Amino acid sequence: MFGDCLRGLHMRAVLKLGGSLLYDDTGQILTDRVRAYAKVVNSFVEDGHSMVVVVGGGKPARLFIAAARELGASEAQCDWLGIKIARNNAELLCAALGNIAYPKIVETLDELETAICPGNVVLMGGLTPGQSTNAVAALAAETVQADMLLNATNVDGIYDRDPKETGAKKLDNVTVDELSQILSGTGTRAGEYKLFDPVAIRVVGRSRIPTVIFNGNDPENLLRIVKGENVGSRIVHEPDK
Repeated sequence: MFGDCLRGLHMRAVLKLGGSLLYDDTGQILTDRVRAYAKVVNSFVEDGHSMVVVVGGGKPARLFIAAARELGASEAQCDWLGIKIARNNAELLCAALGNIAYPKIVETLDELETAICPGNVVLMGGLTPGQSTNAVAALAAETVQADMLLNATNVDGIYDRDPKETGAKKLDNVTVDELSQILSGTGTRAGEYKLFDPVAIRVVGRSRIPTVIFNGNDPENLLRIVKGENVGSRIVHEPDK
């Protein structure tokens, strides 16, 4: 499906890059991985394609949010902390990408529509409180009419239950309704969003955006998916009735 897109003159893709992929267990920034992602993103856009990369907050965001919550911050304040840290993470990738990156971290969907063009990369973090970066990525894909939404996370794809549970099965394909049911028990407070939140699922469903959730620990998986290889889990859309 996605491999066919490459044969067109110009393709638009949105990559949601989980913030957890940019840090090790001690909270140190994995600069080599940031460079690796810059390399694969560059190879995607150098032929005239365009990409929007939405970067999550990761461990630093969760640490700040936990501290702020303990100190009495509101959920909106906690969300803003996460948004700012996600934007800082996006700045790191922006630095690694150099001239192919739009020079400013985009903060609104209106700004995104102006910034996106063939052969460039637009970077985003969070947008507004109450909204995960997964939702931002889905809205970005809808806004630019992306050919695909690629969600790089720290698991191999979508499982029928918590991947840590015995007997958990990875799903190669999952419908929007099935995904909603699987993720119905996940948290919705700041710092607790998992894979997709209800807003992201709803946007992907209504716009029928081709979406893949995959293991982002290997940046090369991004190019494998674009070339049509079977990596991760695909969100499939049932035919219109």
